[in-house]
Amino acid sequence: MAMMQSTATTTTAQGGTENYRFALVSLTSLFFMWGFITCLNDILIPHLKAVFSLSYAEAMLIQFCFFGAYFLVSLPAGKLVKQVGYQKGIVIGLTIAALGCALFYPAAALATYGLFLGALFVLASGITILQVAANPYVNALGPTETASSRLTLTQAFNALGTTVAPFFGAVLILSVTVEASAQLTHAQAEAEVVKLPYLLLAGMLAILAIVFAKLKLPTIAAHQDTSETTANQSHLGKTSAFQFTHLTLGAVGIFVYVGAEVAIGSFLVNFLAEEHIAGLTEATAANYIAYYWGGAMVGRFIGAAVMRKVEAGKVLGFNAAMAAILVFIAMTSSGQLAMWSILGVGLFNSIMFPTIFSLALRDLGPFTSQGSGALCLAIVGGAILPLLQGVLADNIGIQQAFFLPIICYAFIIFYGLKGAKL
Repeated sequence: MAMMQSTATTTTAQGGTENYRFALVSLTSLFFMWGFITCLNDILIPHLKAVFSLSYAEAMLIQFCFFGAYFLVSLPAGKLVKQVGYQKGIVIGLTIAALGCALFYPAAALATYGLFLGALFVLASGITILQVAANPYVNALGPTETASSRLTLTQAFNALGTTVAPFFGAVLILSVTVEASAQLTHAQAEAEVVKLPYLLLAGMLAILAIVFAKLKLPTIAAHQDTSETTANQSHLGKTSAFQFTHLTLGAVGIFVYVGAEVAIGSFLVNFLAEEHIAGLTEATAANYIAYYWGGAMVGRFIGAAVMRKVEAGKVLGFNAAMAAILVFIAMTSSGQLAMWSILGVGLFNSIMFPTIFSLALRDLGPFTSQGSGALCLAIVGGAILPLLQGVLADNIGIQQAFFLPIICYAFIIFYGLKGAKL
């Protein structure tokens, strides 16, 4: 069951398409779960903000703790996965994520915001290890030429999780009204609402950890850190993943992509509430966010099929160009045109993360797990760039501040057409 043990396990990796197909089907459950959990933050933020009477800055610590875990844990996770292999890395990630969900119970019982943040950090650390292990594993389960297509397809189930999660959270968290009893303050009573959903998630993650510990998944021999692979001609003279230019540029690509995606998503409600855009109430505008994330899900299914016929870098460049054009239209127009232009960006965002990820890991061989850790670390862009866009919005206006994502998409165009080949 270990991923990097012997020549005998290498034979398993060459067991054919059936083994790969089974592994890919199994891995889609992971992508769904971490998409689901990540999107629940959007429900958790307004709930805890109301419970603890937080300022917006204090409430945003939820996102900073989540993305902070990517920044702090990604590189150690890369080393861990290199030592124990992809499958054991997945099991460890699931176990830690389950523990993080379980910690929401004492945090709710004590109604302490700091404990919620601590639980969230533990949960995000587990998700980070899952990302570091699962993304390159999917990337390696088949021919290099179709790696982007495979990762995009599994990432589509990640987007399915982000689409379903708000409904789950709305029913089990936001729509639950509680009254304080004689023993509980109102804050404690409201905080306890999160116990059930996160205990359910803890149970599901624990079950998945047990399942993945028992599964017989194929071993990827090409990523073993053995004398045979390190002696491979294509890696002579290389001592680190950071010596591969396409990996370093790919990390920048992940940073700007996640930053742009989160920034646009974070400002959607306020943007649609602008009188000259749609003049929607916040509650009504929130319903339209489903078009943004739903578009990402649809686009990934389409992109997975397209990239079996068209070079992944060209598809990435085209999508980034279309996203930049739509953001520019949203910046310079008003009314329905501006509204649907910004919502349409989700469709073209769809394939960017998995495509950049797979292109950046191409031909890294024994440095793949280290490279995966570096790429996951770059997800911290989701904490930094939205904050920067917020500063811009305060100074030049929310609509004009969208020029920042356009700069991000310009870099992604370069990476797709040229940077990934360096």
